[in-house]
Amino acid sequence: MATRYYSFVVALHLTLMNILFGMVVGAAAPASRGPIEANDKDLIQVALNLEFLETEFFLNGALGRGLDSIEPEMAAGGPPPTGASKANLDHTTYRIIEEFGYQEIGHLSRAIVTTVGGFARPQIDLSRQNFANIFDQAVGYKLTPPFDPYSNTVNYLLASYVIPYVGLVGYVGTIPNLVNCTSRSLVAGLLGVESGQDAVIRTLLYERADQIVVPYKMTVAEFTDRISALRNRLGKRGNKDEGLRVPRRLGAENRTDSNILSANANSLSYSRTPPEILRIVYGTGSENKPGGFFPNGGNGAVAKRFLAAL
Repeated sequence: MATRYYSFVVALHLTLMNILFGMVVGAAAPASRGPIEANDKDLIQVALNLEFLETEFFLNGALGRGLDSIEPEMAAGGPPPTGASKANLDHTTYRIIEEFGYQEIGHLSRAIVTTVGGFARPQIDLSRQNFANIFDQAVGYKLTPPFDPYSNTVNYLLASYVIPYVGLVGYVGTIPNLVNCTSRSLVAGLLGVESGQDAVIRTLLYERADQIVVPYKMTVAEFTDRISALRNRLGKRGNKDEGLRVPRRLGAENRTDSNILSANANSLSYSRTPPEILRIVYGTGSENKPGGFFPNGGNGAVAKRFLAAL
């Protein structure tokens, strides 16, 4: 237990340092929005899609029920997610995921929606089949039996590895493009918690890095490598994502192969643009082609604009 606590504290400390230094020297590695024009509200609302996704995944994983059972008005009439299920979690992981779920409600109701306004919850696919497709894509072949994110703690943590990091790098890429101080403060606060969640998930997985994920004969670390590589392929903007272990030349100061936090050569957080984020969460490699977690596409001006270009 002492080792777990120490690992988590170190991971969270390093994450927050990445954020602070990244904001200070962000001009040295500016994020690009690509050929889109968007105001603060539009940019922040791209992330609102991911906040809905995380809210439903964490609440259902821990409690077996989602947003509609706690803050139904926040869904604004949007359809309930499909395929979400309560996960078979150990007690510690259950408590962590439950807390994450409640945090996501705060992001939705008392943060983003209150500050810039919201929209109806988009259609979200949290089914076993969707996760199985993602993991098949990641490893490059059809897993047998299909990957089930809800069957046990390790599988759920690997499924969790798929989601929060995308929001984290999206927030890092958003901050330099925001004009209003209120908007910047909001996203910095959201980024701090998203980074903490990602650090916890990666730490829990790192403790299990060499564990074989039954029955696939692959380790936890190998699965994280494959998932990160998939997100890089879908994002189409080079290496901005790394698994739990890396070659020493990619480790912090080229001195370690451990990679509890994914960061660039200067140990700063990577960033992604709205098109990159949509390419990844759609699972199609195209911001114009919905799928994956959002079978009908995301909501908000930016996502709708890309969908209209189909």
